[in-house]
Amino acid sequence: MTVPRMGFCCKFIPYLPDQDVKQLNATSTTIAWLNRQKQDRAYERLMEIAVHNCQAYARVFEIMKTWPVHLRQIRLGSEMLPAYTEHTWKHFWQLPDVRSVWENQLAKLGELARKYDIRLSQHPGQFVCMSSDRPDVVERSIEEFEYHVDVAKAMGYGSSWHDHGYKINIHISGRQGPAGMFKALQRLSPEARNLITLENDEITWGIDAVLELADQVAVVLDVHHNWVKTGEYISPQDPLVQKVQESWRGVRAALHYSLPIPEYLEECRVKPNKQKLRAHSDMCWNNQVNDYVLSFWQDFDIVVEAKNKNIAQWQLFEYAINTGYIKVAPHENNQPS
Repeated sequence: MTVPRMGFCCKFIPYLPDQDVKQLNATSTTIAWLNRQKQDRAYERLMEIAVHNCQAYARVFEIMKTWPVHLRQIRLGSEMLPAYTEHTWKHFWQLPDVRSVWENQLAKLGELARKYDIRLSQHPGQFVCMSSDRPDVVERSIEEFEYHVDVAKAMGYGSSWHDHGYKINIHISGRQGPAGMFKALQRLSPEARNLITLENDEITWGIDAVLELADQVAVVLDVHHNWVKTGEYISPQDPLVQKVQESWRGVRAALHYSLPIPEYLEECRVKPNKQKLRAHSDMCWNNQVNDYVLSFWQDFDIVVEAKNKNIAQWQLFEYAINTGYIKVAPHENNQPS
């Protein structure tokens, strides 16, 4: 995938009156609900959710195929197969008949993504903490990460280094830092090692720390996290950015982009508060920062981490067209503003 892209995360926000939000977004359930049901009903519901989730993303892909290729990038949510690693329910997903169904559904989804040239990714939750100083947390984190890998494998990804640009992104997260992360990496499956990426966080492990593992993993640059941590936006010409790009070994690198909530930004000018600054805004509201992030456009795919999801993605895309960063045929810009 060599065409520069912008992506959005997990949830699709309908922009036309006839778009059914429930049919376009994944759903889940809770362990508490499952535990209250008879086993047959719980099994039935888990399978309903898995099929629905695959079909919901398939519907979104059908919409995305009509978009300019620059916008064909999406992060899949972690709820694809609920309770996959929960100790009382994980056996369900390994039952031969059940496994056949979800693998078939996911295989079709992967085929559709490749047919429409859509770059995919996943982002396990913050509780995936492979560099924890607690062995039990590391064990659960590896298991949860490998769940995401199983989803990717079923879709046909993972046999080679970030094939079709696929990534499963996490933070270092844990007191053992890069050293603990290095040990955990040695325990991952080959497919997991092909797909894992690490991004800098805004509190503890910045871009310097993540780059200590650049010979092991591809590194994702999060410019908002770096701004919160350092107070500055890193230059595209910074040597660290070059190292991030090189870590991808020829695959287009990925960059995460978000902005602070405007009201919080004003408040934090008086009294700094990193917890508030790290929160993501609804839209890409600051054109000065939009210009900054678009300066990475030739070398990095941009994942827009805004609360308004694909609406914010299109906002940045249209801004990029209007300012000359991107040139597309007029008919390609076909989503209503």
